[in-house]
Amino acid sequence: MFEIIPSIWIIEGKCVRLKRGDFATQEVISNNPLEIAQAFEGIGVKRLHLVDLDGARRGEPKNYHILEAIAGYTELKVDFTGGVSTDGDVIKCFEFGAKTVTIASAAVNFPERFAQFLLSYGREKINLAADTNPEDHKIKTRGWLKKTEIDLFDHIEFFYERGLKYLKCSDVTRDGVMQGPNFELYSDILEKFPSIHVAASGGVRGVDDFKQLRDMGLKGAVFGRAYYEGKISLSELEKFISEE
Repeated sequence: MFEIIPSIWIIEGKCVRLKRGDFATQEVISNNPLEIAQAFEGIGVKRLHLVDLDGARRGEPKNYHILEAIAGYTELKVDFTGGVSTDGDVIKCFEFGAKTVTIASAAVNFPERFAQFLLSYGREKINLAADTNPEDHKIKTRGWLKKTEIDLFDHIEFFYERGLKYLKCSDVTRDGVMQGPNFELYSDILEKFPSIHVAASGGVRGVDDFKQLRDMGLKGAVFGRAYYEGKISLSELEKFISEE
């Protein structure tokens, strides 16, 4: 089954959007993230990607209250990300209602710790985010503010060998600009790691992109800006979900 997964990006409790992860492009979409989440739930969406941008920048989650509100007032399965680094962070995410946790920077900085999270909490609950610029395939962390010298495919392989099941991968050059997903990148990942459940992120323009990603063998796609700018309507999303 292919899942479409709306993302809500949070800064200081507000829903925002960025272009290519650049915090200088921040635009506030709504002061009520819960209302947005409930609208998605109303059309049959089952999973939500909640991004704590304050947490990503500071290295520890800051917007637990938004997670708690959405988990408490919807039936959505919330995937939480942003600054999750320690065992205590992971525990708090689950306590505040997250169904899954996606980790990016800590997997780079503390790979053995992330591998232990996979063992401790189970591969169904811990996801890896691997975000890259395809010009060099180097991993970017801290809300994409920091470039590393770690190769994307080496990074994935390290955790693949340790039981990783769920991967979210972003081409950071396409995020928030609606130029289409990097289909070539996802094809390469699936070729190298056929049993990983890959969710694409970045560049989605419309329902046709969902269909192409699904037909390629991906398990999901995270989207945001296309909806917030009115390029995809709730009715289109509802129709796609009902046909899956």
